[in-house]
Amino acid sequence: MFTGIIEEIGLITAVEPSGDGVRLTIHAPTAVEGVGHGDSISIGGVCLTVVDWTDDGFTADVMKQTLDMSTLSGAEPGTRVNVERALASGGRLGGHIVQGHIDGTGTVIDVRPGDEWQVVRVEIPAHLARLVVDKGSVTLDGTSLTVSAVSAPAAETSWLEVSLIPETLRATTFGDRRVGDRLNVETDILARHVERLTAFAAVPASEGSTR
Repeated sequence: MFTGIIEEIGLITAVEPSGDGVRLTIHAPTAVEGVGHGDSISIGGVCLTVVDWTDDGFTADVMKQTLDMSTLSGAEPGTRVNVERALASGGRLGGHIVQGHIDGTGTVIDVRPGDEWQVVRVEIPAHLARLVVDKGSVTLDGTSLTVSAVSAPAAETSWLEVSLIPETLRATTFGDRRVGDRLNVETDILARHVERLTAFAAVPASEGSTR
């Protein structure tokens, strides 16, 4: 479990084939403080499991399903990534509840600089649009953000906007983001639960059903 508050910007230093997946090595000195085998660390919003580590980084295996669902499919040495360790028991929940389970990817379609912030519009898959609400929470590349605008339900293209303060641009990889960049998207877990419950409520209970 994570909060979406990025602790450091890490650097992918190696990408090695491993079966139908890959093994990543990430330079992230803050993240490995007190780390142990099997610990969870979020890389660009993807929950990865530590299999080996040094004083300044760690190695994790990424399976094919994760590569298919996330931007880690394009990971290469030199790629900068947002890094967050799992929430410690008793820690502050500074962002919102983030699982590190990616729903899909979005694409930056507009970047509008302002005097004190930067507005980024991200095109998202149509099936995720109903899980994103204005002023709600969304996780992009592992960063907990507040949605500042959304596309209309009947819009031809589904999108969301986030307004980024200078601290977010400095402390995360969003300062590097340009039109055309892909982002990992995780919708709010509460919205996903509501969608599932609503789907069941719309189906008449069959005779003998225990629902």
